[in-house]
Amino acid sequence: MTASERIAVFGCKSTTQFLIESLEQAGVRVSQLITISPAMGEKHEVADYSDLADWAKVRGIAVYVAKTYSLKNEQDLATIAAMNLDLAFVIGWQRLIPEGVLRSLRVGAFGMHGSSMNLPLGRGRSPMNWSILEGRKVFYTNLFQYDPGVDSGDVVDTFKFQILDTDTGETMHYKNLLAMKYLIERNLKSLLSGHYSLSGQRTDLEPTYYPKRSPSDGAIDWRLDVFQLERFIRAVTRPFAGAFTFIGTERITIWSATVFDHEEYGYGNLKEGQIAAVFPSGKFLVKAFGGLLLVQEYEGATPAIGTLMHAGGATIKVFPRNSQGYFDVEE
Repeated sequence: MTASERIAVFGCKSTTQFLIESLEQAGVRVSQLITISPAMGEKHEVADYSDLADWAKVRGIAVYVAKTYSLKNEQDLATIAAMNLDLAFVIGWQRLIPEGVLRSLRVGAFGMHGSSMNLPLGRGRSPMNWSILEGRKVFYTNLFQYDPGVDSGDVVDTFKFQILDTDTGETMHYKNLLAMKYLIERNLKSLLSGHYSLSGQRTDLEPTYYPKRSPSDGAIDWRLDVFQLERFIRAVTRPFAGAFTFIGTERITIWSATVFDHEEYGYGNLKEGQIAAVFPSGKFLVKAFGGLLLVQEYEGATPAIGTLMHAGGATIKVFPRNSQGYFDVEE
């Protein structure tokens, strides 16, 4: 590609900013940012939404604030087609790219998707959060070319990283962000020239899909064992909405917790979800199936010894599972 050719980025999150900065460090100028407004980010409950319009304009990047998140209305399609874009990167954009937009790109659009079993298993929404919830240990992330389907495009390159017992939704995004940066840098020259190779996703496997997670799905189910509770809290902590429960009529959001011990220290007669002890630091212990959970960071209601925490009328959503007990299911 020559300097006159046009590269766009679709996105509305801090990961989008990181990608643009990484491209600039590699000597690639992004000419166009396609994003959404703060109001639309709030409407669609976009976790870690970032209003990048002013930031991009200062850097000399043209900004188009889409009228719809789906980009399917006539104004969005016509405006993007008129940009005469050659290549687009999609990061921090939680929607499909419609066929009309894809056809307007000379080279194509490229983005990231991964799962703990690798594509075509684990397409869909929030695969990193689901991987923590499932207790997975590895994650495959892919640089792939967009087609109109759900994460069904051919793959340019793949990177595998470890899921540690200390990883959260936030650190998983950091790891995926670094993997994305590495994959783009490794393949940037061939992408810019238009001479890149693609590998189709495996056809001997039936694709599976993770469901969407919403902030309301953060309601804590105290029927889970202590290990599942700890993973649940790690999976939905910042930059997501957090795990929540109720003390009386007051909501408490739990941002950080750890398995304290398998032993129950005389609290075995308590009910699951009941507060066993409150330490001078404000951290507190909760009785759970299989042991005690130490809640380390929280906000909202004040814990009191003996209080039984509960869902407070919130629906504990039960997601379907596949034959192996995981949450990615066939269509």
